[in-house]
Amino acid sequence: MGSTEIANSDRERVLCLIKEHGWNATSFQTLESHFQYWFDVPEACVAYVDTGSAWVAAGAPLGPTDALAAVARRFVEAGRRQGRRVCFFGTERRFVGLSDFGALVMGSQPSWDPAAWPDTVQETSSLREQLRRARAKGVAVRAVEASVFAHSGALRDEIEAVLSRWQAMHPLPPMRFLVAAEPFGRVGEKRFWVAEWQGRVVGFLAAVPIYQRSGWLLEDLFRDPQAPNGTVELLVDAAMRCAHEEELQYVTLGMAPLSGPVGILLRIACRFGNSLYDFDGLRRFKLKLRPTGWTPIFLSVPQGAGRALAVYDVMEAFADGSIPRFLWRTLWTAPEFFVRLLALLLIPWTLALAVATPTDWFPTQIVRGGWIAFDVSLTLALLWLSGRWRRWLAMVVAGCTTLDAGLTGWQVFAFNLPRVHTIGHALAVTASVLAPTVAAAFLWRVVWSRYRRGARSERAGKSALVTEHSHSNGPPSLQR
Repeated sequence: MGSTEIANSDRERVLCLIKEHGWNATSFQTLESHFQYWFDVPEACVAYVDTGSAWVAAGAPLGPTDALAAVARRFVEAGRRQGRRVCFFGTERRFVGLSDFGALVMGSQPSWDPAAWPDTVQETSSLREQLRRARAKGVAVRAVEASVFAHSGALRDEIEAVLSRWQAMHPLPPMRFLVAAEPFGRVGEKRFWVAEWQGRVVGFLAAVPIYQRSGWLLEDLFRDPQAPNGTVELLVDAAMRCAHEEELQYVTLGMAPLSGPVGILLRIACRFGNSLYDFDGLRRFKLKLRPTGWTPIFLSVPQGAGRALAVYDVMEAFADGSIPRFLWRTLWTAPEFFVRLLALLLIPWTLALAVATPTDWFPTQIVRGGWIAFDVSLTLALLWLSGRWRRWLAMVVAGCTTLDAGLTGWQVFAFNLPRVHTIGHALAVTASVLAPTVAAAFLWRVVWSRYRRGARSERAGKSALVTEHSHSNGPPSLQR
């Protein structure tokens, strides 16, 4: 037992297990294309990704409740025989209570009782206002039959274009493992809604079933950058009211990562990583929809395994198996994180300048004071830029960093090199030249990259307007 062969028959077998035992909100997502499957006995399996050093499972095993702990232990043993570490990401209290695995809170998951949704809207003025705004702008939401998306077509192509524009709004490169955007996989099991405005699609929502909870996970939810305010709320409202009509008992939008009762180190990571991924913004969005409850989501780790290493394995799973490659792509798409890192690195360097022996490193005290003032100003500018990217500020900072590199190089050759007598001095002098040179090259590269991306987005916007015009004047089949 323990086959990892991925075939259509395997996925059909997993789907049957999901329909019979799928209780976690993530259960249906395990059918996505990048998952592998380990079958324990005919009625149980684990969906996971192999990062090369670890097997990271998506949620708890799929199987009878009373067998989950035993299945999980056998999966751990199978992984170890293959030289892999093992962890379970996205588990809930049920699995934590049944198993002897260690548990680390990774976030919180909001849930709604669809029967209470009409009252929630009535009692929440901010939510009502968002819905009113979208309707006043002319946004309309309608349900779409799954059969429409079974094959490629005009509507599906338009939704995929909206998805591309929505992804371009976000700084991180596309991730995998429970967050991959595959809205048209297994369409026969899903429910769909589209938001339309001025004759074109501006928003999309796909709900996947949580069979054993009689509920839905609102999995794929995105909008066009030009969509009016309230479009997303209008989509959620349509899905909630449909769930109420169908007497479902549970709806969730999935986990808000690094929110809720997470540990101090994860809180620090959340603060530092907000420039890469808007953890706080995602929680605030879900909070304003007034969930009826929040439940903690865990990373479950076998006894004796390191939790820090398990967190790293989960990060590799989301990064599609290579954190260095993911960070390299992120370097150009989400520079705010790295700009903040540059600012933080500049702080100890500036302190070192302040305590350095003047006669060894600077021609005069005035030069040292000038460098300290310059680096303090540059640090503040970098921190400002890391909070919100502004092209003009990025160009000013890049220009100042280039000036820093040039002046430092001139001082090194004119004053410092003749006074270098130790390896430590040589390393410090080399770092003083290389650091601003590399930083300047990075900043100018990002400025140019952002400029090109902005130009592409502008062309895409014009293309969307042309498409809208052609659709509004096209045959009836295109006037959705």
